[in-house]
Amino acid sequence: MKTAAKRAQERSLDAEEQLKGFIEKFDPANQALIRSVRKTLRKRFPGAHELVYDNYNFFVIGYSPTERPSDAIASMACSANGLGLAFPYCGTKLPDPRKVLRGSGTSNRSIHLESAATLSRPEVADLIDAAIAMCKPLPGGKGSVVIRSVSAKQRPRRK
Repeated sequence: MKTAAKRAQERSLDAEEQLKGFIEKFDPANQALIRSVRKTLRKRFPGAHELVYDNYNFFVIGYSPTERPSDAIASMACSANGLGLAFPYCGTKLPDPRKVLRGSGTSNRSIHLESAATLSRPEVADLIDAAIAMCKPLPGGKGSVVIRSVSAKQRPRRK
């Protein structure tokens, strides 16, 4: 009989394999970009759960202290045209003196990411720090990968 910990570990490995397959739909340059940004965000949000959506328009990984999407601090949104970092629930509340955030919705704001190095630019790091301060605290340990949604129909992930 399997223990709860063993079942959780197996689910995590299955989710990681699915995530790998989602990333492989993109062209090689975007695959590399997604992997490097993900690695950087995992370090930036230790203990966060990665909430994965392979939807019609975008492939998204949200970083949340819980498994609830509405608690997400930030999300990496990917399409064939590139990658962005979105602040879906606190974007309009973030201090943005250098005007790097784009968007005009009621809560979401985002920035375009040319590389993982963009995340370490001072103005972007300040936005991430402010978003973390506004959200629930991150749990200790290693967060899980949770596949939240996969759409049967999707826009092409390659140009």
